[in-house]
Amino acid sequence: MKIYTRRGDAGETGLLYGGRVKKTHPRTEAYGTVDEAVSALGFARAHSQDERVRQIVKRVQTELFVVASELATDDAYYDRLLKHFKPVAPDMVTQLERYIDELTAQVEMPRAFIVPGASVASAALDVARAVIRRAERKTVALQEAGMLRNPEVLRYVNRLADLLFVLARYEDRRLPQELLTGDG
Repeated sequence: MKIYTRRGDAGETGLLYGGRVKKTHPRTEAYGTVDEAVSALGFARAHSQDERVRQIVKRVQTELFVVASELATDDAYYDRLLKHFKPVAPDMVTQLERYIDELTAQVEMPRAFIVPGASVASAALDVARAVIRRAERKTVALQEAGMLRNPEVLRYVNRLADLLFVLARYEDRRLPQELLTGDG
């Protein structure tokens, strides 16, 4: 099997279950941004020294494939998606909230802006958070254009950004916090 197909050479790509769109289409932008986040999370997981962080990140990475599959499916083919995959569901969002609650009970949250980079793992988590916030904005654009069937997708990416912030702080819980102060 060849890795290249040449079908995208004209600037279009195929969506999951059917349909073709420009590579600059809002749908492609949204699921492509989620793909970036999955990779950033892989970098974070590879550098984390904390088993709990690695465990949560791996689960989130797999769930982001569910998010991306919904974003990569045209409304006309959404029923096909549901035959093959479980969609993003409220219990997935609730689980993210449980992780947030669990971790914030174990680490003091900063009262000022954090300067990322206290460790490689937390910096990667902060990069993933920023990418997820961009994915969230792209998902809102899909929603505003009437192209988001499942509102749980937006809730999931919103809550995930919160979790990634908390995970980065948890990863560095034994390090001094690097806060942005008025003195530079």
